Amino acid sequence: MKARYLALILAPLFSTAALAATYTGPGAQSVTTVAAANDAADDTPVVLQGYVTKKINNDDKYEFKDNTGTITVEIDDEDLPPTPFNDKTKVKLTGEVEKHLMSREVDVDIVEIIN
Repeated sequence: MKARYLALILAPLFSTAALAATYTGPGAQSVTTVAAANDAADDTPVVLQGYVTKKINNDDKYEFKDNTGTITVEIDDEDLPPTPFNDKTKVKLTGEVEKHLMSREVDVDIVEIIN
């Protein structure tokens, strides 16, 4: 009897996980260049490869550069990699575009060092 109730309680949890799918329509593709990120809509997913060239201020803003241009990125301390890196270290940034009134920046969730 207890097993039957347990099965009834757990069934909805497993059935919703099995039905979950990923959206693949317009806007679902990640932007992969700085030029595209500078033209992208707010909250557009971004995966960029290039270089963090300098820290802009004492907060968590940096300048990021790839072969298409530069953009400001915001990287929280907890999202920085455990390995130190500099402007010569190639990195991969994963995050989303943050559109402001006069500019755009990338809010970074993951920083990976590329060897």
